[in-house]
Amino acid sequence: MASKRNPNGAGSIWRRRDGRYEARVYVPQPDGTRKRKTVYGSTWDECDAKRQELVLRDRQGIPTPTRSAKLSEWLPYWLEQFVKGELKRTTYAKYETHVRLYLIPHIGSKRLETLGAADVRRMLAAISDQVSAATAKESHRVLRSALTAACREELISRNVVKLVPAPRVQPRELRPWDLDQTLTFLEAARRDPLYAAFVLAVALGLRRGEVLGLRWSDIDLERRTLTVRNQIQRVQNELYADSTKNRRTRVIPLPLMCVPALRWQRLRQAAQRLAAAERWHETDYVFTTRTGRTIEPMNLSRSFQRISDGVGLPRIRLHDARHGCATLLFAAGVPARVVMEILGHSQIAVTMNIYTHVSDDHRREAMGHMDRLLRRRRPE
Repeated sequence: MASKRNPNGAGSIWRRRDGRYEARVYVPQPDGTRKRKTVYGSTWDECDAKRQELVLRDRQGIPTPTRSAKLSEWLPYWLEQFVKGELKRTTYAKYETHVRLYLIPHIGSKRLETLGAADVRRMLAAISDQVSAATAKESHRVLRSALTAACREELISRNVVKLVPAPRVQPRELRPWDLDQTLTFLEAARRDPLYAAFVLAVALGLRRGEVLGLRWSDIDLERRTLTVRNQIQRVQNELYADSTKNRRTRVIPLPLMCVPALRWQRLRQAAQRLAAAERWHETDYVFTTRTGRTIEPMNLSRSFQRISDGVGLPRIRLHDARHGCATLLFAAGVPARVVMEILGHSQIAVTMNIYTHVSDDHRREAMGHMDRLLRRRRPE
């Protein structure tokens, strides 16, 4: 058979002494280097087809390991190529933490093709003992996502993590403030510079980052509407503006109680602008420092905690005020779909399963209905 030539850089094919054909092509590795990959075929055409597949993967930037990559090689590559730039920076930071602290230390020496279900189970047990079942469950999710990408890249034929159930986690019991406690907090917060921020968190159920990401251009006090389109986040020592959690913008009607608080905030900020003079940084954010800079999210939480502790309220997180908002809305008879839109959930199941809490009074009232419905009929 006549010898055929391939273009430069596309590898080469030759016939071996045993009659088979062999081709070698330089291909990218998961760690970014390039190494030579060898393929074989019983005929020239079969070997050439395998060579062309390697060349195509190379041109598409798809890694083809000359040997099964270790988890310590694949996981950092997956973070950079599949997570960074595709998902939110907060998600990347969380995944990177699990890869660095838990996955690589426990299974980094394992190769993709040799990782077994038993290895995954041992890893999860070790993380549960080391930290918590909740952390192990999150590591399970991160590893499953990383190996799903490896399956799509045809580096492995199956995802063994799917064979191992994630650890069961006892959900944290949430006890948001009731109506009287919420009113007590708002009364105590009136003297705080961030009073308007707390009003929005309590009355609208805004997330902490969404409160700090509000701009005056997002608020129409005449029409009493507020548009949530941004949030402020701190990730890896950097404070930055980001889109909302589910990347969706939502418009919320403003309750009357929010209007005076926001007008007071505008007057207060104008006074700060005059006092700061040339040191003022114009950002259009509703809530800023004395020089117009973005407020640290943790500082908002600290102020919330200081006020609630000062009046002896049960200690909850600022985010728990969001849970309380949902509960109050449901108690007022607001439909679940409307509550979902106000809170900015992507699925109504989140609203129903997590953000609603039934009080003893409501349970007692419900059972009172059963008394009336099921009481024995009086004899005629």
